Amino acid sequence: MGSIKNLIIELGKRAKTAAKSLRCATTSDKNSALLNIAKQIDENRVNILSANNKDLENGKNKGLESALIDRLMLDDQRLDSIIESLNQIANLPDPVGEITDLKFRPSGIQIGKMRVPLGVMGIIYESRPNVTIDAAALCLKSGNGAILRGGSEAIHSNLALYACVKDGLIDAGLSEYCVQLIDTTDREAVSELVKASAYIDAVIPRGGKGLVEAISETAKVPVIKHLHGVCHTYIDKDADTQKAISIAFNAKTRRYGVCNAMETLLVHASAAGRVLPELIAEYFAKGVELRGCPQTQQLSKQIIAATDEDWDTEYLDAILSIRIVNTMSDAIDHIEQHGSGHTESIITENYTSGRRFITEVDSSSVMINASTAFADGFEYGLGAEIGISTDKFHVRGPVGLEGLTSQKYIVLGDGHIRQ
Repeated sequence: MGSIKNLIIELGKRAKTAAKSLRCATTSDKNSALLNIAKQIDENRVNILSANNKDLENGKNKGLESALIDRLMLDDQRLDSIIESLNQIANLPDPVGEITDLKFRPSGIQIGKMRVPLGVMGIIYESRPNVTIDAAALCLKSGNGAILRGGSEAIHSNLALYACVKDGLIDAGLSEYCVQLIDTTDREAVSELVKASAYIDAVIPRGGKGLVEAISETAKVPVIKHLHGVCHTYIDKDADTQKAISIAFNAKTRRYGVCNAMETLLVHASAAGRVLPELIAEYFAKGVELRGCPQTQQLSKQIIAATDEDWDTEYLDAILSIRIVNTMSDAIDHIEQHGSGHTESIITENYTSGRRFITEVDSSSVMINASTAFADGFEYGLGAEIGISTDKFHVRGPVGLEGLTSQKYIVLGDGHIRQ
């Protein structure tokens, strides 16, 4: 335990020093580092995929669920996506130093707000090795130091990707300690990291509900979090049939093991007959297990009876709950009772219904006629995301560059004294 604590202290000291220098780094320096990292990843594809194969083999031998294996897997297409994300972040405006709301006061001074980095971020994540790059890139561009701690199941992949980050920083003339990866899989490292208030300014856990709850309970620094993603799609009585079928199918089946996947489908009773038979057939053809309310079960003998627990479950798997409701109010009440505040979507051609839904539903992303799969920092134009926050402070929804900054007041005077 002592050696782990000392390790975190040493990483923290380095990160704090590096973050101080990063606050003064130019946008050009930070962008150079991002482009260098992208180049390193492209040139080291063989090493990265070889390391990922080790993790995949270990995961399969340990009996990891298929959804977790999918999260863990890297291939050339996913590496292309990582590289594109780095390029996007490099092209985004730098939020650091932006001054807004500058105005004169009666005294003659000017008051404004300047956007500044949070400091040093502790990022704790499971399964997805791409988070190593997302977190490094977003923290770097927003001027924050970062200490990364990935899951043990992705240790080889994370180390291979981190080597690219380190080389990219050095080639850009920035401190290699701007981003650091904890290379031990000892769980004590997480416990010590979230208590290191002398060095860490905020922690972002990205993983299962158990991980996030455990960190939230033990952390001595602010936590930016989402517990889980029980996402809903509601097909309204005025929904276009083909739009409803296409969107609801995509929201569930695009990828199962992601937090923006739809877990419960709500359908207005008057739309059920024209939408559900075809949709149910498509789900079954795709291999999705369906669990439904009594009315839904009447549409197919293959549909399992949904339990109370199903409505609260984030499956992250090829399983979907379906409930037929009599009114939009019933749908909104269901979401309020069972949702996790992540992402909800309404399918409707009725303008008034759409406006009501986005007004009354209290989630970090609320959509009209679009798949919940769009709830993603990349799709929102943030370049990438470091997570999706279902908190209401200090940031909500996909956390990008601006979410990793704060504002400080600045006062401009010229010899002014207060009378």
